[in-house]
Amino acid sequence: MELKAAPLVLFCFLCGLKADSEDGGGWSLPSDFSLQDEGVCNIDVLDASQLSYQQFIQRYAYSRPVVLRGFTDNTKFQLLCSKSTLLKEFGSRTVKLSTANTYSYRKVDVPFQQYVELLLRPQAAEALGSDTLYFFGDNNFTEWQSLFDQYESPPFVLPNTSGAFSFGIAGAGTGVPFHWHGPGYSEVIYGRKRWFLFPPDKEPHFHPNRTTLSWVTETYPNLPEEEAPMECTIRPGELLYFPDRWWHATLNLDTSVFISTFLG
Repeated sequence: MELKAAPLVLFCFLCGLKADSEDGGGWSLPSDFSLQDEGVCNIDVLDASQLSYQQFIQRYAYSRPVVLRGFTDNTKFQLLCSKSTLLKEFGSRTVKLSTANTYSYRKVDVPFQQYVELLLRPQAAEALGSDTLYFFGDNNFTEWQSLFDQYESPPFVLPNTSGAFSFGIAGAGTGVPFHWHGPGYSEVIYGRKRWFLFPPDKEPHFHPNRTTLSWVTETYPNLPEEEAPMECTIRPGELLYFPDRWWHATLNLDTSVFISTFLG
């Protein structure tokens, strides 16, 4: 009897994972707060059939961002990132939270379950970056390695570089204000993430301790046309590539699960 029941147990487990995927991984409910304005997308969006590696290097790698669709299949990774699965596997693990300002001054260690159940919430419009704790980047790779092993990384890398993963989960309205670093990719697993980018020689006007939400509300609508950013909102199944030293800020429109691949 036990042997006959085993396939049913597995089938039920997979059904549960599929249901989680279809309802946003359990990370958001219909009653949850989300931001509806996805803005324009003035960045090239290309399918896998439209771009070769050589074209990527020539047109984008060192000069401008691009959004790639259908270059990887992370369906399995998405299922493993459902709320119930991550809490079951990693709920007791310690995660390091950073304040969501340009320089991320403060770090706080909390159990992952405590972050999800108590601290993961929508961003208050009046909150400062130094008051907002954000889970992104400071992962213990030994403890999370079993999850990262299931991620299909972006296929195009720059010569003489390799990828380093940075995983995060954050509430609607949160995001990181303008900053810059080396090149990389961002992929949303659940939710939507709006990106704003400026080239290295065009530093945006922003306060390092104001949130991206306040910048979008107060500064962005009044920008003259010549100071408008490149921007796009990415969804699951899309990769945004950003070149070296490009200024960028992000805004999570929903409670979002996401992963970046930094090329160094």
